[in-house]
Amino acid sequence: MQDQINRLRAEIEAYDLSAPEQLEQFRIAFTGRKGQLADLFDLLKTVPQEQRRAVGQELNQLKQLALDRFAQRQQEQEAAAQNSPADPTFDYTLPVVPNALGTRHPLSLVREEMVRIFSRIGFNVAEGPEIEDDWHNFTALNFPENHPARDMQDTFFITRNPADPTHDALLRTHTSTVQVRVMESQQPPIRSIMPGRVYRNEAISARAHMMFHQVEGIFIDEGVSFADLKQTVYYFVQEMFGQDIQIRFRPSFFPFTEPSAEIDITCLICKGAGCNICKQSGWVEIGGCGMVDPNVLEQSGIDAERYSGYAWGMGIERITMLKYQIKDLRLFTENDLRFLRQFEGVQ
Repeated sequence: MQDQINRLRAEIEAYDLSAPEQLEQFRIAFTGRKGQLADLFDLLKTVPQEQRRAVGQELNQLKQLALDRFAQRQQEQEAAAQNSPADPTFDYTLPVVPNALGTRHPLSLVREEMVRIFSRIGFNVAEGPEIEDDWHNFTALNFPENHPARDMQDTFFITRNPADPTHDALLRTHTSTVQVRVMESQQPPIRSIMPGRVYRNEAISARAHMMFHQVEGIFIDEGVSFADLKQTVYYFVQEMFGQDIQIRFRPSFFPFTEPSAEIDITCLICKGAGCNICKQSGWVEIGGCGMVDPNVLEQSGIDAERYSGYAWGMGIERITMLKYQIKDLRLFTENDLRFLRQFEGVQ
C-alpha cells in the first residue's frame, strides 16, 4: 500500500499541466470518482487495523496535494487567458452588429387603423371561416344557381356536391359571408365590420392577386338610408386619407345590394394626373357599397318590411397602396426586407 502511495505521489508531482486539456485529464485520473485516489481509498479497508489511521492520513494528504495542484494550475490558466493579447485578426473598431427587432406588416397596420376608425362610430368586429359553403358565399347573398353574377368571381372550389350545390366547399371570395352569419345569429340593430382574407382565381399582377384582404361592413336598423351610407364612407375616407380627398359614387351592380355603387377617390399616387394604378384616369376605386337587398335580409331571418340597411366592402391592399404610395401589390407577399423595413416605427 505504501509503495502505491509513493508511486501516485510521484505521478501527481510530475504530471504535465501546461495545456487546458491536460488539466482536465489530471482531474479525471487523480481526483475524479473513478480516479486512482478513489481506488486507494477503497483499498484502505484491507489495511491492518493498527496501520489504517496512518495510511488514511497519508491518503488525505495525497488527495489534498492533487487538489491544490489542480486549483493552482486552473487559476494560472484563467489569468493567462484574461491577460492574453487581443486577436490581431479582429477589428475592434467595427460598429456593433445591431440586434434589429421586427416590424409590423403594412397590411396589418392599415387593417388595425381601419378597425379603429370604424370602432369610433360604433362598429364592432366580426369574423368567420375562410373555408365556406356555397350558401353563405353565394346563395344567401342573392346569387341564384347558374346566375351570371356568379361569373363575377372566379372561385377556388374544394369539394362539389352535385346533389346539393349549397353545400359545396370553397375558399370564400369575399367577407360578405360573415355578414350573412352575423344576420343569421342576431337581430337588428346590427353594426359590424368584417376584416379578413379572401381568395379568387385571378392572374397575379401589380393590381391583382389570388389572395388578398377585405374589410366589409354592414349596418341594419329601422330607417337606414343611402344618405347614412354616404356619410359613413365620407367619414372613413377623410379619417384615413385626409380632409381634402375627393370622393365619387358610380352606379354599379351587386347581387346583394340595391341600389349599388362603386366608391372612387382621387388617386393619391399620381394626385389625379394619371398612372398605372388608376389606369390614367386620376381616380381609384376603393370599394363597393349599396343598400342591402330585401331578399338578403329575408333569407337571413330579418324582417325586410321593418328594417333596412347598407353594406360596403373595401380591399385592404388597395387602401394600403394609396396610403403609403405603393405601386405594386405583389410587394405585400414577396417578403422583401428592403420593402418591409420602410415601416419600422409606423404606428
